[in-house]
Amino acid sequence: MENQSSSFIIFASLLLSLLLTSVSAQLKENFYKTSCPNVESLVRSAVVKKFQQTFVTAPATLRLYFHDCFVRGCDASIMLANSSPEKDHPDDISLAGDGFDTVIKAKAAVDSVPQCKNQVSCADILALATRDVVALTGGPFYKVELGRRDGRISTKKSVQHRLPHPDFNLDQLNSMFASHGLTQTDLIALSGAHTIGFSHCSKFSKRLYKFSSQNKTDPTINPTYALQLKQMCPINVDPRIAISMDPRTPQQFDNAYFINLKEGKGLFTSDQSLFTDPRARATVELFASNNTAFQQAFISAITRLGRVDVKTGNQGEIRRHCTLVN
Repeated sequence: MENQSSSFIIFASLLLSLLLTSVSAQLKENFYKTSCPNVESLVRSAVVKKFQQTFVTAPATLRLYFHDCFVRGCDASIMLANSSPEKDHPDDISLAGDGFDTVIKAKAAVDSVPQCKNQVSCADILALATRDVVALTGGPFYKVELGRRDGRISTKKSVQHRLPHPDFNLDQLNSMFASHGLTQTDLIALSGAHTIGFSHCSKFSKRLYKFSSQNKTDPTINPTYALQLKQMCPINVDPRIAISMDPRTPQQFDNAYFINLKEGKGLFTSDQSLFTDPRARATVELFASNNTAFQQAFISAITRLGRVDVKTGNQGEIRRHCTLVN
């Protein structure tokens, strides 16, 4: 039975990969060559301006993109405001407003050019903005496939069980990523985005104070790091306090996240499991020792992520306002 289950998962993952390949044929790097030839520079200028105002722009935009793609596909449905939208779900409620604001301002910059007005989807603007914040923080500058349409549906209910939780183990993570046609290597590479991430204390406090009946503190956490976290996140800490997920270089998109994992400095259980589980350890060690290998894997993974359940043609629309359907 176990072998049959494993075979089904492998088959389903292969089928999803074929579907993603089909989708990628509909997306094109130069999709707006005629309708809005300067779209990339317009978005980049808006993102740079926002980034110069606050660094939070980078992790907030990157996280917004991931949350959008994993729920209803990369269709900017996370941006919609209605009576019960995705962004009101507990798993999304901590998304920083700077990510939303970045996309809204980039959309305004694009639409300020008469030729481009109402020609570029919010979904594509979010994809471009994500690439730009990665590059602005020292990560790779990669080509972005374009041609997505914006979705018309956003419900809080649709978020349930669609996003990885901080306490997930490798099996749970692999299952969730495989459901989107993403491999374990994709999972590990995308997790590397936590190198510029941040989290509120409530998301990991159990590891510090109530891990198990035998150990109040998770024994996989580096003891010195655990002490630092307890100082930053004491019991009954202000819930607005946010902690950088990379204690080494928190504002640099690099492979320090993987070096941290080797030292027991993964903030979430889901982070540290990538090293404690022998099935993923070799990839973590490779990325920790070779930043180029990490960046190449990240480009491949985020490109594949950008193909998840996208709407093209008449499947969606180009919203005039990113928060409202037309």
